[in-house]
Amino acid sequence: MRTAAFLLVFTAAAFLNAAETRKVTFEGAVSEHRWTVKETGLPSDWSGYEFLVLELRASSPQRFEFKIYTADGQRRMRIHPFPGAWIRASVPLKYFLAPDREGHDLASIGNKPRVSYWMNIGGPFGPLNAVEAIAVAMERPIGKPTLELRSASLAKESPGDAVLEPKPLVDEFGQWIHAEWPGKARSIDDLRRDWDREDKTLRAGGFDYCRYGGYRNTKAKATGFFRVEQVDGKWWFVDPDGHLFFSIGADCMRPYSETRVEGREDLFAALPPPELRARPSFVSFYTWNLLRRFGPDWEAKWIDFSVRRMDAWGLNTIANWSDQKFINSGRKPYVLPLGQWGTGPTYLGLPDVYSPEFALQVDKAAASQCAPRKDDPYLIGYFIANEPPWAHRESVVVDAILEGPQTAVQRELKSFLAAGDTPERRKEFVYRAFERYIQTISAAIKKHDPNHLNLGIRFGGSTPDEMIRVMRVCDVYSLNIYSYAPDPADLEKAYRLSGRPLLIGEFHFGTPGRGLAPGLRQTRNQQERGAAYSYYVENAAAMPAMIGVHWFQYVDEPSTGRMDGENYNIGLVDVTDRPYPELVEAVQATNRRLFEIHSGKLPPTSRKAELQ
Repeated sequence: MRTAAFLLVFTAAAFLNAAETRKVTFEGAVSEHRWTVKETGLPSDWSGYEFLVLELRASSPQRFEFKIYTADGQRRMRIHPFPGAWIRASVPLKYFLAPDREGHDLASIGNKPRVSYWMNIGGPFGPLNAVEAIAVAMERPIGKPTLELRSASLAKESPGDAVLEPKPLVDEFGQWIHAEWPGKARSIDDLRRDWDREDKTLRAGGFDYCRYGGYRNTKAKATGFFRVEQVDGKWWFVDPDGHLFFSIGADCMRPYSETRVEGREDLFAALPPPELRARPSFVSFYTWNLLRRFGPDWEAKWIDFSVRRMDAWGLNTIANWSDQKFINSGRKPYVLPLGQWGTGPTYLGLPDVYSPEFALQVDKAAASQCAPRKDDPYLIGYFIANEPPWAHRESVVVDAILEGPQTAVQRELKSFLAAGDTPERRKEFVYRAFERYIQTISAAIKKHDPNHLNLGIRFGGSTPDEMIRVMRVCDVYSLNIYSYAPDPADLEKAYRLSGRPLLIGEFHFGTPGRGLAPGLRQTRNQQERGAAYSYYVENAAAMPAMIGVHWFQYVDEPSTGRMDGENYNIGLVDVTDRPYPELVEAVQATNRRLFEIHSGKLPPTSRKAELQ
C-alpha cells in the first residue's frame, strides 16, 4: 500500500497542497487503508485542536468510514462525499469525542449536514490525546471506488467546508452533472417522452383491492373505521367496510424534496423559480420538474397521478410524513405522525413529563391534531413519535437532565437518585418517565379520537424490553427495520413483549450512483434493489403478527442532501419524477402475492439480492 501525502497545519491557516496526491482503491468485502501518525506527519495529541481538515476527491458517493486509532481504542464516523470533485471537509473533532445530545430522533442525532459532504456519527467515542494512526475504510465497495487525498491538517478554527472544483455539480433538472447513467435526461424533450410513455401505459388492477385497499373477497365485522383483528392465527388490519387489509405504502409521498442552497448557490447550474420555494434558503428540483410535467395546476395533477401510480403499483397506504393535501383528498388510506408533546427543554427528545404543563400541552396537541380527523374513514391511525434516541443511552439522558436548567423532571430525578445513583437506577428512572410519556399521550389521543388506532412509536435500532412492554397500551407495535430482511426472532420478541400486531414503518435499499449515496442498506444495482424489496417484504409478510410494511421513501433524496445532509438513492421515482422500472416491477409482483403469503398459502421468495 502506498502512503498518502499529508500536511500539518497547527492553526486555522490556509491550506497548503501536498506535492503529491495519493489514491486508494476500495475493493473486497471490507477494504481499509491505514497510515500511522509518523507517516502522516500529524501529532499524536490532538486535544488542542477543534477540526480535522481534509482535501479529498471521491469517485463514488458510497460512504466511507474515517477511523482514528488511539492507544485506548478506535474512533470513527461515516463520511458521505460529493463525488467527482475536490472538496474541503472541515470535520469537527467533537464528533469523535462524545455522543451528540442535539436532536429528537436517531437521524437528527447522527446526521450532520455540511457544505461539501455530510457525515453520520455513531461512535465509538473517546479522547484524542494518544492517536496512533488514521484510516479510511469501506464495506462492500461497488465498482472499485477510489479516494484521493492531497492534504490533511489539524486546525483550531475551521477554514470552512467547500467544493474546490469543478462547479456546478447539479444541472437544471436536479441531476448530478459529473456522473453518467442509462436514461439520464439531456433535455426537457427526453423527460416529456418518458412522462408521456408512463402516462399511456399506467394501468390499475391485479390486486383485488376494494375502495379502502382491503381485499375485496374477504369479510370481517365492519365498523366504519380501521381496526385490527386476529383471524385464523394471522393478524390483519380490517378496513372500514370489513375487508382484511395488509398495509403496503411509501413514506414521504410529497411533491417536494428540498435541498439547501444558501451559501452554496454556485453548486447549481440553475435554480427553481422563487414562487416554488416554501422556504427562502431551500429549493426543490423535484417540484420544478412537476411544474414542467403538469403545468400551472401541478399540485392537483400530481395528486391525481400519484393515486394512479398507487393503483398500478399495489400501494394501498399513504405512509408517514406525506403531503397534507394528498392525505386530505380522501382518495387513499393514510397514517399520520403526531407531535408537539410538551414545552420547555427536551432530553434527546424526551420532554419534561413531570411538568404540570406537560399533560395540558399533550391534551391541547391531541385536541388540535386528532379531533378534526375523528370521523375520517380513510385515516388508519396515528404514530406518537419517531425513533427515540434515548434507548440504551439512558445515562446520557440523565446527565442532560442533571446538567440542564431546574425543571420538574430534574427535581424528580435528584430525589430518585438520592437513594442511589447506579446505571440500573438511571435506566429505571428513564423507563418510568417513558411510561408516563406514553400513557399520557395515549389517553389524550383516545379522548379526542376514540375511532382510530394508536400505532405507537416507530422504534429504530434495538429497543430495550422495558420499553417494548410499555407499548401494550397502544393498538399496534411499530418499528423501523433497516436490514435485508427482518429477523424473525426479533419480531417474535417484539410481538411477545408488546402483545400487539406489528407494523414496519421504514425500510429501503439503494445503490451508489447519480451523485446519490446508497442508503442504509445497499445493493449492487437497480435490478437488485427490486430483488431486495421482494425478499424483505415477502419474508416480513410471512410473519403472522405482521400487518404492514412501509417503504422509505417515495422520491430520491436530493443529491446535495436534504435538511440533515442525507442524499440517498431510495426513491420509487427519481428527481425527474421517472420511476425506477426494475424496482417498480418487483413492487407490483410482490404486492400481488401478499394476501396469499400472509395467509400462509404461498411461501415468500428465497431469492436474496446481490450486494456487490
